[in-house]
Amino acid sequence: MSKCEQCIVREFSALKALNKDELVKLADCKTSYTVKKGDVIFDEGDNLDGIFCIKDGVCKLTKLSSNGKDQIVKLVTKGELLGQRSLISEEPTNLGAVALEDMHVCFIPKSQVMEFFNVNNKFSLNMMKNVCHDLKEADNVLVNLAQKSVKERLAATLLYLHDAFGVNEDDSLKIQLSRDEISSIIGTATESCIRLLSDFNKSGWIELSGKKIILKDKAALRKLAE
Repeated sequence: MSKCEQCIVREFSALKALNKDELVKLADCKTSYTVKKGDVIFDEGDNLDGIFCIKDGVCKLTKLSSNGKDQIVKLVTKGELLGQRSLISEEPTNLGAVALEDMHVCFIPKSQVMEFFNVNNKFSLNMMKNVCHDLKEADNVLVNLAQKSVKERLAATLLYLHDAFGVNEDDSLKIQLSRDEISSIIGTATESCIRLLSDFNKSGWIELSGKKIILKDKAALRKLAE
């Protein structure tokens, strides 16, 4: 079996549609490497010559706003592909990608991806579904920004970090984001984010210890988020 055949991570993306021979081709052409925490995977506006499959780790997708601040659009974890939309549309990337922790990624050249895209209908359909899912998520983010208060968005974000990425042994959120990064996700000033986190702490909904955040009353947070 090729290394790609043995990789469980591919089952979470369009790559699950590839047959045995295609997986052998994939194993021969891909490049695997480590991305250190804080390193840039690609910048907004880059022309990508392939896609990235995340084998392990988490990165943030960001968009530079008019005031020069990076807005975090999405957090991406293992099993997901980066660069699909740019590859299909043949346009520069609309977002940048930065590692939030040490990551293992595989880079797959555009020529090989497009070969699969042209001969494997299930693969191309899965990739299009992934792109459509990303667009749906983007719509939901816009609705939340327009209709929910900052307080509600913060509660929803904390629950998302808990449910999607889990907790450490001390029950703190496994993904430790800076206050600036959290404020970027919920679309507010860092000072407002810090103040709200302090209010949540005083209310007994969360517990703060440096960058660590423990959710103490998830029911209250869900009620607020909804």
